[in-house]
Amino acid sequence: QVRLKESGGGSVQAGGAQRLACAASGATDDNFCMGWFRQTPGKDHEEVATIYTGGGHSPYYADSVKGRFTISHDNKEKTLYLDMNSLKPEDTAMYYCAAAFIEVYDCYSGSWSPNFRGQGTQVTVSS
Repeated sequence: QVRLKESGGGSVQAGGAQRLACAASGATDDNFCMGWFRQTPGKDHEEVATIYTGGGHSPYYADSVKGRFTISHDNKEKTLYLDMNSLKPEDTAMYYCAAAFIEVYDCYSGSWSPNFRGQGTQVTVSS
């Protein structure tokens, strides 16, 4: 069992920046798939960014966040980060940290399904 706990989030004005963090505990592995998803009411979950913690591959980013968001992982601290810059009102959503024990090729498929998910943290961007 893997437990994920997000921190960060809150309210920010458009153009601002925020950092989300996700601390992983439990049966983690040095090689597994982690990512950030977001959801707004009435919409499906959107995969925002994904990284394979074993390294060796460039992270995946949704087109809507490319060039503005950066995902990273600290293997020693077992913490996943999402640095968000140039935030837009349309980035407003509940952001979830997610993880799965899947192969790297599935991790970067753009359609992986998490086995574990945090409770989420709200990000609100005002114009």
